Amino acid sequence: MDNVLEIKNLCKDYGKFHVLKSITLDIPNGSIFGLVGRNGAGKTTLMRILTGLSEPTSGTYSLAGIESSDKKILSVRRRMGSIIESPAIYKNLSAYDNVKLQYINLGMTSFESIPDLLELVDLQGTGKKKAGKFSLGMRQRLGIAVALCGKPDILILDEPINGLDPQGIIQMREILLRINHERHTTILISSHILEELSKLATHYAFIEKGEILQTLSSSELMGKVRKASRLKVTSTERLCPVFDRECIEYKVEDEETLDIFTDITASKVVALANEANVEVISITDNNESLEGYFMNLVAKRDGIS
Repeated sequence: MDNVLEIKNLCKDYGKFHVLKSITLDIPNGSIFGLVGRNGAGKTTLMRILTGLSEPTSGTYSLAGIESSDKKILSVRRRMGSIIESPAIYKNLSAYDNVKLQYINLGMTSFESIPDLLELVDLQGTGKKKAGKFSLGMRQRLGIAVALCGKPDILILDEPINGLDPQGIIQMREILLRINHERHTTILISSHILEELSKLATHYAFIEKGEILQTLSSSELMGKVRKASRLKVTSTERLCPVFDRECIEYKVEDEETLDIFTDITASKVVALANEANVEVISITDNNESLEGYFMNLVAKRDGIS
């Protein structure tokens, strides 16, 4: 798979404050690439640079093979759609007129495709209702429609699900998947909500304090998430010394609950529990959350065991 976007050693400084530290990323063509990080990690700054809203202190990037230093990058950026920080919409105009105005700005003279575009983002029935009276989810979807004018090769979205209610999140997820699958649009999407992003993304980059901690595909990520079994017993206090002797990795949740991370059969657990005079009440799957995986990466970066 070719890369639609390649970033090499990108840095951004504000005085002595290093916002981005030698960022290097490859965004595969046709992917949904999740940029994961906490608020203030540098996600928005990176996206502002890629969309031309800010200049890097050093480093380069290329879009569709054109280097950022090349004058042609300005025309290539016309093949990019984006929502950075908030949707660029006119609140006194309807959804149709917002999209039509963007068509005009792009030099497009035919408006026949506008109804199809509004249907793609579930805004086909809004009529003359002004965007200022839209819900947050509707404004976000209208922003995506505006960003899609001109059929961009890549869509860059900064926290598009932030603040949405559960129904709005589901609706946004379905729309982005449709855009990716039906229009073959590459999507670079930032979020600090990894569990929701995991239902979309094909690739990930984890960013913390301006540094990339790890990049991997969705299948690689799922393979790295630690598998765990949750054990309910009559006494974790009596069972733990036996687990320690057997070098079994575990984490105690309370007096009757612990998680086992070592690959071990249920019969072996029961046998060790009997040895400690402990009754096993239940054994269930309790795999590590994706959020937990990210926080473990952050802890390792900060030297916290």
